[in-house]
Amino acid sequence: MTSQPELFRNSSPNLPDGLRLRTVATEHGLITLTLARSRRRSIGFVIGTEGLRVTAPYWVSLKQIDEAVVEKAEWIQKKLAFWRQRNAVADQAQQSWLACTQLPYLGTTISIDIDTGSKVPRFDGDPFSPQTQDTLWLALPHDATAEQRSAAAAHWLQTQALHYFDLRIHALANSAGLQFQAWRLSRARARWGSCNSNGSIRLNWRLIHFTPDIIDYVIAHELAHLKQMNHSDRFWHQVGIILPDYEAAMQKLKTTDMSALPALQT
Repeated sequence: MTSQPELFRNSSPNLPDGLRLRTVATEHGLITLTLARSRRRSIGFVIGTEGLRVTAPYWVSLKQIDEAVVEKAEWIQKKLAFWRQRNAVADQAQQSWLACTQLPYLGTTISIDIDTGSKVPRFDGDPFSPQTQDTLWLALPHDATAEQRSAAAAHWLQTQALHYFDLRIHALANSAGLQFQAWRLSRARARWGSCNSNGSIRLNWRLIHFTPDIIDYVIAHELAHLKQMNHSDRFWHQVGIILPDYEAAMQKLKTTDMSALPALQT
């Protein structure tokens, strides 16, 4: 059996008082965990960025805890593998921000760099018609941290999203003779857009990574809800009135996982 890879955030043995590291041998490999005691009535398992944490009642013996880990070993190892991969991707993304990097913007890959002599960010191309050779220059010191670079890029992208989406939502609404109450940016983790019964629309700012046809589709989708607060045939007919030939953009968006987008500080 091989030991569990040390790819978790809190792999140091310097744990807070009341916590202890423990390793359990199972047929699925060694499992290292952080053990905590509490007044809870049963053994609890939590797997996340810092690995496996087991919380057990004071009266449960170590042997019983080990047996519970062995029983759930296959599930535990699958979850640990998922979080190791997620942590590795996050670490890689973090490191990439320490050097010149790239970002998808309106369907094009632009470069990101730092201009230490500038007080505001600048884009050396057409902000609404970017080209692959264009660069976003962040107004940061040369020793800016990865978090500062990421946050500055996210702020610029959100500003561009605010302006670009505003142009498109008014253009599409006007062409279809529709009126909405208001709209704003969203930071939702699992939704590209929404529209409530009061006519207020929210658009996920991360849509700014995508091509204009996908952005138009999401906007048309939410505008159609002004007429049909459902996904009936009448609703999709309304989407087609607002944006003919929307199907290709819809299919492209369906294959996009939000977790695959750049990990930006917001």
